[in-house]
Amino acid sequence: SNHPARQEGMTVMTDTAAIITRTVDARGSFCPGPLMELIRAIREGQVGDVIAVYSSDKGSKTDIPKWVEKAGHRLVALEAREGYDEIIVEKQR
Repeated sequence: SNHPARQEGMTVMTDTAAIITRTVDARGSFCPGPLMELIRAIREGQVGDVIAVYSSDKGSKTDIPKWVEKAGHRLVALEAREGYDEIIVEKQR
């Protein structure tokens, strides 16, 4: 079958061993777009949710971790992918 393994609502294990509950694909969006999308996802989420942000904006890998720390959440991982960064954040409060 050619069905993609990643379907909405499935939890997918990544090599960081975090269970990603929501993926925000902000590729092609420019600063502060990816951060704004992350903030919205965190507001809508519950404590313990793990949100992966895909961003092709170079500023995101500094802006997002800075905001995460200031807002009291946890940066799980920051991975450089092909043409974008994957930033994984756990909602703490």
